Amino acid sequence: LSQALGAFYEAAQELRVWDNVAAFTTTEFNRRLAPNQLGGSDHAWGGHRLVLGGGVKGGDVYGMFPSLALGGPDDVSGQGTWVPTTPTQHFAVTLANWWGLGPAELATAFPGWGGADLGVFGPMRAAA
Repeated sequence: LSQALGAFYEAAQELRVWDNVAAFTTTEFNRRLAPNQLGGSDHAWGGHRLVLGGGVKGGDVYGMFPSLALGGPDDVSGQGTWVPTTPTQHFAVTLANWWGLGPAELATAFPGWGGADLGVFGPMRAAA
């Protein structure tokens, strides 16, 4: 992934469009921290998302990073399962707003989702 995102960055810089592009990765898939009876790991929630681009306000964590203690305050199963605190649809709405979708288009694109704009992006800039 790092090599692909690095190539994406280099190409966008070369084309002078870096300020107007974004890459977004998501997964709600993760593995439970505690091993199962066979010593493997079971499916869980709590994956990470990456957003990068010239318009991204970088360096921030959105949502809450959980305590990684088994049975701790953020472990919903006692086996190392964490529920994401920031739903994927919030990132989708944020990206759609940045792309210029208004309220009517958002309602059509994401019926019933709602969701807040996380403020991940600054304004798009004209290409040089």
